[in-house]
Amino acid sequence: VIALTSIYGIGRTRAQEICDAAQVAPDRKIMQLTEEEVEKLRAEVAKFSVEGDLRREVSMNIKRLMDLGCNRGIRHRRGLPLRGQRTRTNARTRKGPRKPIKK
Repeated sequence: VIALTSIYGIGRTRAQEICDAAQVAPDRKIMQLTEEEVEKLRAEVAKFSVEGDLRREVSMNIKRLMDLGCNRGIRHRRGLPLRGQRTRTNARTRKGPRKPIKK
């Protein structure tokens, strides 16, 4: 389970589901698996969009929102929080470091 979570797009729950579907014990390490079990795991992982494909999919979704010019797209463009959080204080992660005010 732990080794599968190092793949982008696979968390603990999905890793558990993949192990169950491939009929591999989740507590076994990769070194202990047979070649046949590794192939089963590969086949199960291939059913999901992971790594490069998933990153591309997410970035294309964000680009689509920006092109539409909807509220979420505008917030993405400006680098502000999207989901109704306050921006008067906080929101530093999304906005980046403070820009000093020139007097």
